[in-house]
Order: sequence, then C-alpha cells, then structure tokens
Amino acid sequence: MFKKVLKFALFALAAAAATVFIYNYLMEQSSKSALLKDFAFGNGRIESTQIDIASKIPGRLVEVYVNEGDIVKKGQMLAKLDSKELDANLRLSEAQTKQTKEAKNHALAVYEQRKSEFELSEQNFIRAQNLYKKDAISQLSFQQSQSAYKSAKAALQAAKADIAQMEASITSAKAQYDAIKVNIDESTLYAPTEGRILYKLIQNGEVVGGGQNVLVLLDLLNTYMTIFLPTSQAGLINYGSEARIVLDALPDIAIPAKVTFISPKAQFTPKQIETQDEREKLMFRVKVNIDYNLLREHMEKVRTGLPGVAYIALREDAIWPQNLSNLPKSYLKTDK
Repeated sequence: MFKKVLKFALFALAAAAATVFIYNYLMEQSSKSALLKDFAFGNGRIESTQIDIASKIPGRLVEVYVNEGDIVKKGQMLAKLDSKELDANLRLSEAQTKQTKEAKNHALAVYEQRKSEFELSEQNFIRAQNLYKKDAISQLSFQQSQSAYKSAKAALQAAKADIAQMEASITSAKAQYDAIKVNIDESTLYAPTEGRILYKLIQNGEVVGGGQNVLVLLDLLNTYMTIFLPTSQAGLINYGSEARIVLDALPDIAIPAKVTFISPKAQFTPKQIETQDEREKLMFRVKVNIDYNLLREHMEKVRTGLPGVAYIALREDAIWPQNLSNLPKSYLKTDK
C-alpha cells in the first residue's frame, strides 16, 4: 500500500513539475514573441562573396604564392605563369618598332629631297611657260619642262604617302607591343581585394587554359547572411533596415548588420493563390550585410558557413530587446 502511495506521489510530483516547466516555457515563448513583435527573423548561414581568380591567357603555372586559408591584401601577388615566350615576342616587337622608325626617318629624308626637286622643277616650269608664251623657246623644251614638273610632283606625293605608311606601321607596331605587354602583365595574378583564399585549384607546373580558375578568393569585407521572409514581413522592411545577426557559436553577441537586398520576386509559391493563408506561403529572399568597419577590424576571425539567426527591425523606432543589444565592444567604440 505504501509503495502505491509513493508511486502516486512521485507521479503527481513529476506531473506538477512538467506542468510548471511547460507553463514557464510557454510564458517565456510568449514573452519572446511580445518582445520580437517589431522584428522579422530567419535562419541562415554566414557567407562571403566568392571571387574567381582566373588566368586570362593560357600557359604553364610557374608558382602559386599562397595556400588555402591565407589572408591576402589587395594587390598582393598570388600566382605567376611562364612568360618566356611573351618576353621574346616583346623584344622582337621592340626591334620591329625601332626598324619601322628608322624607315620613317629615311622616308622623311626622301620627302625633303623630293620636295626640293619639286620646287626646282616648278620654278623651271613657270619660267619655261613664260618663255614659251613669248616664243622664246621651242614647244619641245616647254613640254620637257612640263613633264619634269609633273614627275617631280608625283614623286613628292609618293614620298608623302611613304611617310603616312611608315606612321601607320609604327602605330601598328606600338599596338602589338602594348598587346604583348598586357599579356605579360596578365601572366601574373594579383588579389583584386583583401580576403581569404578559399580554394587552390591549380598546382605549380600545371598548364592552365585561358579563363581557367586558379584560385578562389573570399571577399571577407562583403560578408552576409541570406534569410527568407513571408510576404507580411518582407513588405515592411527596406534597403538599409537595421539588422542583427546572432550566431549559434556566439549566442551572447549580436552582430550589427544592414539589409542590402530584397528579392523583387517570391522564391517559391503555391500553384494557386486564393486565400490569405496561401499568400503567406510566398517567401522572399533577403540579404543582410555585416557592418563593413566591424568586418575590417576582425577580418581574420570571419568564418563562413556558421549557422545563426538574422533579426531585422520592421520599424525604424523599434527598440531592440536585451538579448539583441549586446553589440561587439569594438563596434560600440567606432559607432557614431
């Protein structure tokens, strides 16, 4: 009898404890819902913009100067392709350009000679024309002077055309030189921005094709979280709306962020939209970017792929609850 009473008492005590626990849990959830009534939130993962570092020209990879996980600075040399053939072509182009310039100088000298000959033949022709009108010379002498004048004029025009041709050749040679120089510059790959090397796709000595990726760089200064919100909430937020991100790994820190993208179209919809409940199934993709200055200060600590929750204020005057007000100390020092 005593055992039955004891079992009943323990069962009643357990039921009471469960009731208290459920009640407290429901009250806590109700309290949280009340505190978050002015906020939208969704689950997501930290992401950073990926930049493909590709080779513009084909060639053999001489050296990759970085490894996966390395932090790189903007303009830092990342990899280099073999440029011996390009260097040889550049020297050949330099020699051809020099040769063309010498040819132009020769054409200029010929032009000056033809110009002098033309001026002399022109004077002789004018003199012969006047004498012929006075019957002072024969028609044959006049025609010979006229023919010499026309020949000198034609030679002068040809010399001028040669100069124009040489100038065009020099322009072409310079363009070829510049193209080779650009390809030589392109044989060295530099970091377009600071960030972290995510993937090293090609090893030293391998041959890469034009446009083939060599490295993948994470732009850590463009780090964000993507979440999905229903119509009722997506319609209330704006570009620049204040947001906070709480990571599972750092539950006591609210990371400041801003809304930078709101999808103009629903990401998934029911086949037929007839009721308000069905309209609530419309989900819009929203991206919130972490504060740039905070990222710059803690760039080496950024870890992409970490799960968490992003909270977005639905009103500008919304008061953030206590659990979302614990901002990083470094942000508070630089804020405002």
